[in-house]
Amino acid sequence: MSTDHDTKEIDMKRIGIIGSGAIGSGIARLAVAAGYEVLIANSRGPESLRGLIDELGTQAQAGDSREAIEFGEVPVLAVPLGAYEALPGEAFSGRTVLSTGNYYPHRDGRIARLDSLEVNTAELERELLPGAVVTKAFNNILFHHIPALAHSTPRTALAVYGDEDHAKKRVSAIVDDLGFEPVDGGTLAESWRAEPESGAYTPIYAADLDGFIADYLSDPGAPVTADRLRELLAASTRPDVAARQF
Repeated sequence: MSTDHDTKEIDMKRIGIIGSGAIGSGIARLAVAAGYEVLIANSRGPESLRGLIDELGTQAQAGDSREAIEFGEVPVLAVPLGAYEALPGEAFSGRTVLSTGNYYPHRDGRIARLDSLEVNTAELERELLPGAVVTKAFNNILFHHIPALAHSTPRTALAVYGDEDHAKKRVSAIVDDLGFEPVDGGTLAESWRAEPESGAYTPIYAADLDGFIADYLSDPGAPVTADRLRELLAASTRPDVAARQF
């Protein structure tokens, strides 16, 4: 007979991902490689995911957003802020959610409360998903550095943010399974430390900073240890969000 513990362990090997762009598909590939069953949803519908599902194989399937939310213990959100209003918000209630997103004005439009620093992106996401336990990870690393640095030696560290310890533990276990060293970055209020233009955003994973600035897509990436990431987070300064253009 299965115990509750056994059931939770099985659930942790299933993950639903909303968003099939570069970040969502990158996480899906690592999850499948780590033995997870994956269900992916996007705004265009399951048929649009046929190529990705074929690539991922029998451990993957396509579905809608609600199915992705209910598929595993921790749904992953890899969608723009503007897409939140189309999500079945009530389905997130009581669930730990892993958000990978950032505020990019060129894509999301200007959001006054973010520009004024009244709230940061994670805090706004928590408001947009009432009842959900929002966590943040994978938002400070470029999409092509995710496969390049997974299972690196030394292990590449990623910050995990959240207001509930149990939620951060769940998400940290996923980050670890996908090949990274999870670092507790603190609460959602502190998550600006790894936002765009902060001291712990994507350039920290560059193999060559000058080359990264010239052509970031050509940079192969380089590991950042947990100790180094903690130093960078501690020294990070809050970005001038109102001046952000990209």
